[in-house]
Amino acid sequence: MSIEFLHTMVRVTDIDASLKFYCDGLGLTEVGRYDSEAGRFTLVFLASPADIERCGGIPEGKSPTEMQIPMIELTHNWDPEDYGGGRNFGHLAYSVEDIYAAVERLQGMGVTINRPPRDGRMAFIRSPDGISVELLQQGKPLEPKEPWASAENIGSW
Repeated sequence: MSIEFLHTMVRVTDIDASLKFYCDGLGLTEVGRYDSEAGRFTLVFLASPADIERCGGIPEGKSPTEMQIPMIELTHNWDPEDYGGGRNFGHLAYSVEDIYAAVERLQGMGVTINRPPRDGRMAFIRSPDGISVELLQQGKPLEPKEPWASAENIGSW
């Protein structure tokens, strides 16, 4: 199975204070931003200048998950939430060559598929310690196929 690190997601309560910390303080660079009116959230993707340079710069017209630059994703939910109990750490994200083969392999190892890849693009699993891991199909989504297309979510991610 081929796997490539994409990002780590952290939930933040004050996007401006967080950007000051991560960009002004740590020296990270904003490489992408997505605002969702319907979902009431903002995603900001940050990378180190060294990683950006090592990966050949910030490519034009690509989404952050297509950039192949290791990143931190800051997720700012517009409505206040309590992030007690470690909920401010969201998930690790990796891209895989074949999302169906990846989840079938993991399921065969006894891993619960919390969010099946119904769309041929995204799945969520958890580590033995409860860390949420997002798997994303490299390139375009695969055609939906059973048993995944009709599989229900199990637990949370």
